[in-house]
Amino acid sequence: MCGIFGIVGHEDAARLTYFGLYALQHRGQESAGIAAWNESEGACQLHAGMGLVPDVFREEDFRLLAGTTAIGHVRYSTTGKPQLRNAQPLLVRVRNGIQIALAHNGNLTNAAALRRELENDGCIFQTTIDSEIFVHLIARALSGASLEQAILAACRRVEGAYSLLIMSEGRIYAVRDPHGFHPLAMARMDGAWVFASESCAFDLLEADYLGEVQPGEMVIAEPGAETCRRVHLREDALPVRQCIFELVYFARPDSRIFGEDVYQCRKCMGRNLIRESMADAECVVPFPDSGIYASLGVAQEAGVPYEHALIRNHYVGRTFIQPSQSMRQFSVRVKINPVRSMIENRRLYVVDDSIVRGTTIRTRVAKLRELGAKAVHFRVSSPPIKFPCFYGIDFPSPADLIATKYTPEQIADMLGLDSLHYLSLEGLLASVSEPGHYCTACFTGDYPTALPEVRDKMSLEYHRKGDVRFQS
Repeated sequence: MCGIFGIVGHEDAARLTYFGLYALQHRGQESAGIAAWNESEGACQLHAGMGLVPDVFREEDFRLLAGTTAIGHVRYSTTGKPQLRNAQPLLVRVRNGIQIALAHNGNLTNAAALRRELENDGCIFQTTIDSEIFVHLIARALSGASLEQAILAACRRVEGAYSLLIMSEGRIYAVRDPHGFHPLAMARMDGAWVFASESCAFDLLEADYLGEVQPGEMVIAEPGAETCRRVHLREDALPVRQCIFELVYFARPDSRIFGEDVYQCRKCMGRNLIRESMADAECVVPFPDSGIYASLGVAQEAGVPYEHALIRNHYVGRTFIQPSQSMRQFSVRVKINPVRSMIENRRLYVVDDSIVRGTTIRTRVAKLRELGAKAVHFRVSSPPIKFPCFYGIDFPSPADLIATKYTPEQIADMLGLDSLHYLSLEGLLASVSEPGHYCTACFTGDYPTALPEVRDKMSLEYHRKGDVRFQS
């Protein structure tokens, strides 16, 4: 679940991209990069590095990134290791010296088959991410075709989730897969065209939100143009299947995605949750920050006080998107500090948006018990996550999902809870305006695409010889 940002036609494009990525930092903490088109030199420049946005970029980097068009990327790995060679945007030179920079949010389900085909045809890969497949498909299709036609040809070969920003010769091609799994919005700012994964990036720059790149659409933005051209990726329309976990967890609450106000959706999830599961509790305590907005809905609907009894250390990153289990466990220990007076001898509604592995919840509930909580009624503002996601969320192995192995009653016993209730799928879908437009495969196992042949985050880190896999 990466964040992408782009701007066309502004004299300070790279610096504005930096601020756009800063607003999207919650979508990826492993690496960051910016590519900029310098029209006076007729060339793209790229700067990328490992770490958070302010750690990767220095003032001198923006002298290198001069130009009026730029795209940027913050990475959260779902295919390939978190290392510098896998940082984006990808920058390549193809036929006739044309440079292409590409930033991708999503996950391709036919990546292994396409990569094997391309390697057999002589393509040389420099990364272990599925995003590079786009680059090779576009380069191959450029023979006798325009870049626009080559992008369309590439998109017709891939399957799965992709929101793309492709920059070449001052233009940006903004593309969203036919199912529309992940968001991609556009805005206007001082005559420039702006694109971002979420609208919160526009708010920071005071850009005027225009709406979204639609599922199955490519929007082509040029410097100085008063309008953008819109092209359909395919003649037939596939069912829209937007990732509902974006609304549950990933998107910032001050964003508008999929035509929804994220803040209000999460409050509605909380209201529906408590309507399904009232208990004898005297205050509502969110697990910060992911449980805050559902907790507001719980408190308002239940008519009990809302208390910040767990205080987050904001210098610790998001636990869920840490790339390794050991890092997640360390983050749990340092992330939250409880307020004893709000916990001791009290009956609590404790609210979070999901339980994935159970590691975080188990540690925190034990701490609440240690501080004297009289009762802990745990409420989850999404259904049980029972199935892996192949479209860009990092829980690919069913063995990692606690709800796959245990019933809610068993989970409550394991975690030491007085009660546990997950929001029903009906309650979740009642919290959005277009319930038929969402992918709920992680809850139901009803996948909108064919599944990948190799279901492993590190599948492209291996060389294949017949049916035998050798780690590189």
